[in-house]
Amino acid sequence: MAKNVLGGELVVCSTDPLTGFYRDGCCNTGAEDVGVHTVCVIATAEFLEFSSSRGNDLSTPLPEHGFPGLRAGDRWCLCAPRWQEALDAGAAPEVVLEATHASSLEWVRLEDLRRHAVA
Repeated sequence: MAKNVLGGELVVCSTDPLTGFYRDGCCNTGAEDVGVHTVCVIATAEFLEFSSSRGNDLSTPLPEHGFPGLRAGDRWCLCAPRWQEALDAGAAPEVVLEATHASSLEWVRLEDLRRHAVA
């Protein structure tokens, strides 16, 4: 079983919308996940705007890919490098530590994730 950044069992991030590189609701990863979709975040309007400004529009639905588009408050498995980029820009969304894959720590610091963790 996959581990989270706290060393425990990785829990589900979201099934509505269905997230994860493998669309299994978890921020699981593997060799084919070149984007490293491992950080479970709670989207904010500020983050969605930031992501769009960086060329990754997460708000617009893409029905042909089964993607409903994200709204503020949605949980989503975000690419670890994108979360770090958002942190550096002051736009990092909150994180669900128990649902964030341990491999995220190759890209981001646990201390930074903890500072943005949901209570």
